[in-house]
Amino acid sequence: MVEFFVYFAATLTGVAFLLALYRFFRGPSAADRVVAFDVLTIVAITGIVLVTFTEGRAIYLDVALIYALLSFLGVIVVARYLERGL
Repeated sequence: MVEFFVYFAATLTGVAFLLALYRFFRGPSAADRVVAFDVLTIVAITGIVLVTFTEGRAIYLDVALIYALLSFLGVIVVARYLERGL
């Protein structure tokens, strides 16, 4: 039963990835693309966590955590660049 929910979550994650990828390429402004990039990284982190559950290896959670921290810093830098033109 748990496997069903993991596969269902993986399917929803894939759909969310495709929708965010569409917005990333078709976004009318740079801010839309930044938000779509942030959503793509969150979806990728979700995918890493789902792989952690299916494989049973907790080391992947460390990878997801580091990726989340780097993604947060990257989005902050890009947002400040767009706001001030650094």
